[in-house]
Order: sequence, then C-alpha cells, then structure tokens
Amino acid sequence: MTGIFKIALKLLINDRGKFAALIVGITFAIFLIVQLTSIFSGILMKASATVLNIGSRIWVMDPSLQNPLNTIALPDYVLDAVRSMKGVKYAVPLYSGVGLVRLGNGDYEPATVMGLDDASLTGRPEMIEGRIEDIYSDNAFIVVKDQEYSKLGNPEIGTTFEINDHRAVITGIAQVPVSTLFGIPTLYTTYLRAIQYLPNPRFTIGYVLVEPKSEAEVPGILDEVSKIGYLGLTNEKFEEKIANYYKYQTGIGINILIMTAIGFLVGLSISGQTFYTFVLENLDKFGALKAIGARNSDLVYMILFQTLFSSFIGYGLGVGISALLIAVATKFVPNYTANIGYWNLGVAFILVIIIAGFSSLLAVRKIIGVQPFDIFRG
Repeated sequence: MTGIFKIALKLLINDRGKFAALIVGITFAIFLIVQLTSIFSGILMKASATVLNIGSRIWVMDPSLQNPLNTIALPDYVLDAVRSMKGVKYAVPLYSGVGLVRLGNGDYEPATVMGLDDASLTGRPEMIEGRIEDIYSDNAFIVVKDQEYSKLGNPEIGTTFEINDHRAVITGIAQVPVSTLFGIPTLYTTYLRAIQYLPNPRFTIGYVLVEPKSEAEVPGILDEVSKIGYLGLTNEKFEEKIANYYKYQTGIGINILIMTAIGFLVGLSISGQTFYTFVLENLDKFGALKAIGARNSDLVYMILFQTLFSSFIGYGLGVGISALLIAVATKFVPNYTANIGYWNLGVAFILVIIIAGFSSLLAVRKIIGVQPFDIFRG
C-alpha cells in the first residue's frame, strides 16, 4: 500500500499546473469560509459586549427585550422583589443608555453610558489609569480605552466635556474584554449620576444583576423571576438570545450564510473540475497500473490519497492566510471584527472533506471503467 501511495503522490506532484490549480482552488474556498464565519463570530461577540463586560451570573429584564442596545426599563419594585427571593446573595440595578457628548472642540459624539450600582459598583471595568473609587467624585466618568476611544478625542484623566449639557470629568481610563458592535464609545459612572445626566422615562433600571448564593439556586431564582412576569437569564443564555436575534431577525446571518455557501461552491467546482481533468490526462497511467496487477480498490485508495493530500494542504494554507489577515486587520483597521474559534475551523474542515469526497467521486467513477486493453489499443 505504501508503494501505491508513493506512485499517487508522484503522479499528483509531477503535473505541477493541475496540482497548483487544485491547491489554489481549495485554499481560496477555505479562506473565504474561515474569513466569513470568523467575521460573523466577531459580530456576535461584539453584540454581546454588555453581557461579557459586565459579567453578571443572572440578568433580569423585560420579557419583550430582543436587543441589548434597546433596553426596556424595569419598575423599581422588580429590584426589591428579586432581592427578597430565596437563594439570592445580592441583586443590584444596572443603567444602560446613550448620551450625547459635546467634546472640547465643539463636536458631538454619542456614547454608551453604563450606570453601576453606587454601593457595590458591580460590573466595573478593569482600570488602566486612575482608581475605581474616583468614580464617586463630582461629575466623574470612566472612559473605556477600546477601538472607539479616539472618537472622544483620546481623553486623559482630567479631560472635561459635556453630556446632555452636564459637566463631565474623566477620572479614570479602563479596559474591557470586548468593544461594542456599532462603533460607540463607552463611559462608566454611578447609577444615580447616570439617571441624572440622561433623560429617562418614569423607570430607569435597565437590568437587575443577580448573584446567587450557589449554582444550585439558579433554576429556582429564574423560576421565581418568571412568576412575577419578567425574564431571568444566565449570562450564557443571554448571549445565546442576543446571537439568535442577529442570526434570525436581522439580515446578517442569512447574508453571511449565502456568502459562505458561495465560497464553498467555488472551491467545490474548481477542485472537482481540476481533479477530473487531472484524471482524464492520466488515464493511460491508471490503465497501465491495472495491466500490471493493480486492483480497482488500489486505484480508489490512490484517488482518495491524492484528493485528501491536496485538500489538507489547501485547508492549512487557507486557515493560515485567513488567520494572518485577521491578525493584521485587527491591529491596523479600526472597527474590524473577527474571531477564529474551534467551530470555525470545524466547519471549514467538514466542508473541505466534502470537497475532497466530491472530487474523489468524479475521479473514481472514471477510473473504475477504464480497461488496460483500451489503453494499449489506443
């Protein structure tokens, strides 16, 4: 069997033009698949930025909420009701809104304002400069240094500006795991200051953040929340809800799916046609192998080896080029988002196996029917 594989490899590599075309086709297909699915994964991760950055174990919200960008205010009694539930260690309010920031040069820039519970500061970001305690100072705000930081004029500690005609002072610079999806800078302050600075309806609580006494208490808390007419979700379920919204209720999911399918079909057609042409041009060699005793099964193994060998090289090159492009673009292109994970690589691997199988099927059907007599007669 080793000898059969050596012959198969020499046949494949010796035809450099066909081999190169085969590799390029598969590489291009895998590059598109990994790139597009990584971008989609990055979009979903940024869409869940609030959940990932705050990191609460349980989120209580209005049941009709679909998108975390559009919070639905909760009545004040919900916070008291949740705090009184069995198994709740503590529950605190979280404010989330958008304010219009007037910069020192007179320009205006919208910014997401997160209001943290005044007593505990639950969900506070990691500080880079300054102290978290300075958030209690007069007019104090903490700015997040992420991809949108420059839109606020790269503020430093002590920088002043206005938010809805109120004076604001930067008292700290922080970092968060994930920046927001739609290119809006983020500011943190206390809950009471947030509701004073931003215009609000009668109710101001965006979410109630709950910490259970133990993991065993989580199902009971979620059940109690549903009994009072509101929705309780763990952070994992909240991320899933956000992802489902962008997958099925916006055009993002279907467009990425269509583009991924196009990339797959391009690779399938190029590799299938190229490999079929390769087999046609080497029918005499396969016929000669049959004449000296090679069985149909041996030729099938040769074809499978050739297609898998080409596909795995194309897979490695496609993933490598995509990862390199993502690394460079993330560093130098503002607001670029992509995230390669195991599921991206798994999808691409499954699709490259399908490409290899399709190419093998076309070739096998041709070589099974070849007869040594036909080759030598020609």
